[in-house]
Amino acid sequence: MTVTIVGAQLGDEGKGGIVDLYGDAADVVARYQGGDNAGHTVVEDGDEYKLSLVPSGAVRGKTGVLGNGVVVNPRTLFDEIDALNERGLDPDVRIARRAHVIMPYHRVLDGIEEEAKSDSDLEAGTTGRGIGPTYEDKVGRRGIRVGDLLDPAVLRDRLEYVVPQKRAIYEDVYGKSAGEEFDVEALFEEFRAFGERIRAEDMAVNAGEFLAQQEHAGANVMLEGAQGTSLDIDHGIYPYVTSSNPTAGYAATGTGLGVTEVGRGEVIGIIKAYLSRVGTGPLPTELDGDLAEYIRDEGGEYGTVTGRPRRVGWLDMPMLRHAARARRFTAIAINHLDVLAGLDELRVGHAYELDGETIETMPATTERWGDCEPIYRTFDGWPEVDWRDVANEGYDALPEAAREYVEYVETELGVPAYAISVGPDRADSIVRTDPFA
Repeated sequence: MTVTIVGAQLGDEGKGGIVDLYGDAADVVARYQGGDNAGHTVVEDGDEYKLSLVPSGAVRGKTGVLGNGVVVNPRTLFDEIDALNERGLDPDVRIARRAHVIMPYHRVLDGIEEEAKSDSDLEAGTTGRGIGPTYEDKVGRRGIRVGDLLDPAVLRDRLEYVVPQKRAIYEDVYGKSAGEEFDVEALFEEFRAFGERIRAEDMAVNAGEFLAQQEHAGANVMLEGAQGTSLDIDHGIYPYVTSSNPTAGYAATGTGLGVTEVGRGEVIGIIKAYLSRVGTGPLPTELDGDLAEYIRDEGGEYGTVTGRPRRVGWLDMPMLRHAARARRFTAIAINHLDVLAGLDELRVGHAYELDGETIETMPATTERWGDCEPIYRTFDGWPEVDWRDVANEGYDALPEAAREYVEYVETELGVPAYAISVGPDRADSIVRTDPFA
């Protein structure tokens, strides 16, 4: 069967930890979109692993697949694999031949395009890792795919076609002097070598066929999304979004599995007990001042990939209702519940007021979302406790006010919380239901 792990908010919900938590029962973990702009942090027995491209299941020794919907930077991929090797792990990572490759010129153009937008309200706050330009080339039918790296003649043809276009944009539009990032010969030599390593290590696969074969052999497959629903290019707060579709429907497209294969499995929405994000755009429940700093520091709210401090806010229930509808959750997992301990009271954005009316989900346009005023519900706070003891004892050991908070979210979304995280380590989680059981 499949279990799909998706972010329900604006990314940074802790999806990697939940993938790791349930990863013991999975045989294969497949990423279906995004690239090395996605940061996943996994903590095992106090050891922290920060991954941006290698699927989170690698820490548990599971086969990882980067699906055709992922954009792959081979530099990042092999740096991560080599770093895991140095720490005693031997990750088994397969890459879809249809996955598109992030080239050095994509990163350069990403940075300069974002810089050009910096004086307008269109700046998306990208990580500058070339994700958007790579997806643009994919849609424009001028991209380079992993399969192309395996055939030097095809790779050279692709480069000789696209690189002069990119160099012209860089030099003629932006008035810059192009370097090796726009040199066909330098790019050919580097990326041919990546192709040789991919072939030597037998990493390239037809992802859909590979995953279907695994399933038919009885394997449990976990599908891992990056970012969150409100960063989805179609369903998010456009233009302050990522360049792909984190929603669960794309799990089929981005892996090659049939939509009925994904639909028959569980879809678990990952929720942080409050709200956080990196980047620009509206955020109706945003906090500032000492309270924001407290939550940011307690929750370690700094980007895994960028190190940038995240904006924080109270939980936004209209956002979660939108995510639950767009992704059709069968369950949720709630992370960082412990971070809110010690507050006298908490608030949740239960609904919005817009033009004198009360609405319970997000408007279709970001501009209208920015016009929304949150309607809050207040909850009693809960004290600091020994969270490891709580995790060991189970759900009933949570402070009563914390249980009321969890049950409010369950009731509003109409699905159960399968897991609740009360700390950074795998052992700091209350597992109520195993989705593979």
